[in-house]
Amino acid sequence: MSQHFLLSAKARTLSVRKVMELTDEQAFQMFKEVRWGSGDEVSCPSCGSCRKHYFIRTRKQWRCKDCAHTFSVTSGTIFAFHKLSLRNYLAAIAIYTNAVKGLSALQMSRDLGVQYKTAFVLAHKIRESLIEHRDVSQLSGEIHMDSAYVNGTIREKNKKEDRVDRRLAVVQKPTKRCVFVLRQKNEYADEIIKGSNRTLTFIMKSENQADINKLANLFVKNGSKICADESSAYDILHAKFDTRRVNHGKEYRSDDGITNNLAESYFSRFRRMQYGQTHKFGNLYLANYANEAAYREDTRRLPNGEIFRDIMKKCAKTRTHHDWCGYWQGNKKKEERLVA
Repeated sequence: MSQHFLLSAKARTLSVRKVMELTDEQAFQMFKEVRWGSGDEVSCPSCGSCRKHYFIRTRKQWRCKDCAHTFSVTSGTIFAFHKLSLRNYLAAIAIYTNAVKGLSALQMSRDLGVQYKTAFVLAHKIRESLIEHRDVSQLSGEIHMDSAYVNGTIREKNKKEDRVDRRLAVVQKPTKRCVFVLRQKNEYADEIIKGSNRTLTFIMKSENQADINKLANLFVKNGSKICADESSAYDILHAKFDTRRVNHGKEYRSDDGITNNLAESYFSRFRRMQYGQTHKFGNLYLANYANEAAYREDTRRLPNGEIFRDIMKKCAKTRTHHDWCGYWQGNKKKEERLVA
């Protein structure tokens, strides 16, 4: 029997130890190369001028030849105004990369030796980069859809006579949210990624026809085959797509071979991230957590060194984010990322 890819040496092309052994100069050059390439030309984040600007070696900064703006390798990125060394930020990305079931801020704070508040913001900056640069082009071929609810658990009363029917709408928590997932099946058997190769997630207040129809029209190409469960929210898709259904009340796989197992496998990882790592998803950042699980699913068969560079590149391309500057001083996100 052949060895599983994740157990092979090809899957281990990066280690946290190697990143922590980098010198300050090596860490600087690594981030610079990811952001601007290996040449001497860099781009000014203020005016956009791309040329060989004046380099101040003692400060590791550049001065723009056009607008005289002074900037560093992290200026204008999600890591702007950082207080830790650049090596620590690369180590945080490496730790985040290797955590296949997600990473809690408490664990990152212990691994990096920083305060919980620092690790919390740092992990969320990485998640923000992942969701800002995700591929939202249309899915095609065979698409599996499903939904799952979070933040709606109602604890039962001690006495049986005091308990309520938790299925009723009147007793549902207002914080309850629905995570909706679309997963594209990989049609090329010779590729390293089996099962699904692209995943998109969205947050809704409930599993309903209006939102699902809207998302299907936006993100599913005409002529695609959709696989879903027996929920009435997917009935509307029959009008436009080749929609196949499986009744989970009776079976997991129909006699015709219809399943939505790709969507179910996503929620398997998502629940393990919830129960085993973060324990709680705040609604303000639920879309970021859902997208993180999607990213980990889509990159599950890639070498960790390749994933590390991809995340680092996304962080370098993400502009300084308003929601993560002064977070613990009260500058927090005001609205959720909801479909509506």
